[in-house]
Amino acid sequence: MNKITKKSFYSFLALYLISSFLFLALAAYWFFNSQVSMEMNNNYYKMTNIADKVSSQIIQADMMHKEYKLEHFPYALVALYDKEKKLLDGEIQQEVDFSKDFYMQGSFFTLVSRHVAGHLGVEYVVVQSSQCSRNIMNLKNKIAYTVIFTAFFIIIISVFLSYMFLRPIRDKMQEIEEFVKDTTHELNTPITALMMSTSRLKSKKTYDEKIVKNISISTKQLYDIYSSLSYISFDTKQESAVEIDFSTTVAEAIAYFGELLEKKNIQLKTQLQPCFITITPIKAKMLANNLISNAIKYSNPHGTMSIATSHNSFIVEDTGIGIAKEKLKIIFKRFVRANSYAGGFGVGLNIVESIIKEYDFRIKIDSIEGEGTKVKITFSPPQ
Repeated sequence: MNKITKKSFYSFLALYLISSFLFLALAAYWFFNSQVSMEMNNNYYKMTNIADKVSSQIIQADMMHKEYKLEHFPYALVALYDKEKKLLDGEIQQEVDFSKDFYMQGSFFTLVSRHVAGHLGVEYVVVQSSQCSRNIMNLKNKIAYTVIFTAFFIIIISVFLSYMFLRPIRDKMQEIEEFVKDTTHELNTPITALMMSTSRLKSKKTYDEKIVKNISISTKQLYDIYSSLSYISFDTKQESAVEIDFSTTVAEAIAYFGELLEKKNIQLKTQLQPCFITITPIKAKMLANNLISNAIKYSNPHGTMSIATSHNSFIVEDTGIGIAKEKLKIIFKRFVRANSYAGGFGVGLNIVESIIKEYDFRIKIDSIEGEGTKVKITFSPPQ
């Protein structure tokens, strides 16, 4: 990842983690408080139930003139006191504050019940328990472990999501970086040729047809680069479609690339019949130029090319390097090149595809690697 992608990755990751941890902390705090409140209520009712049970047994024993024996209760201590607040039976852990009915001191909850009403000399039934505090501590530990596990899981998920969401940006940034490198390389060749040719013209101070031809080719290469980049960046819908003879556009494109054909010693065969279609002139030019330019670019020196138009089709065929079968599915993707044989940006066929889709044309590409490529565009649906 480059610096921009890394910065975006860590920014998204930090924002996701902060918001997730904040939500997790609030959820854990709310859950803990609600569980503590529920636990304390349950503890109060359990202790009250124990006190009421003991009071009921004492009253019943007194009325039936029976001896009463204090029952042992798990998780709670029970003690009986008289009016003088003296211990009659049972045991407690802490000193009792008889001015309060229910209170907490340290880890113990204490409940003081007066429901026994002096039967068998018992005035107070005191219940003490630390079970609630232990339950709350266990709950706190469970929530802490759950939060830690969840936080760890969120970190893993956030890293995965950050990577997944930023992957298109990373891929696009990589495409842009490669595009910039290709642009530098592509512009360097014609600019260097122009500079060398101009320098030679200056030194010779005479007209040299070969040097002028090189200048013309380099200038056209620069113009083609400019046209392609301008089209994909600033394409507008303002120009209206008109009926044109596409064979004329193709003938102009052949003349335009004549010097390049001559330089590579490519033998050209043409069969141009009238081909009337409705399209904007600039897009017709881009369609013809890109397909012919590609055929020349990927043709071997001293090879052959065939260009033909009919009433509803345009065919460009070359005997160049061809396209691998597995590459045929991706050749229309912007900034993707089937090979690095002749450089380029990978925008020519993308432009062709966009024009074909806009006007509902059809394109068919047949290619054999090492033998050549045939591109056919059909302008109207088959009858």
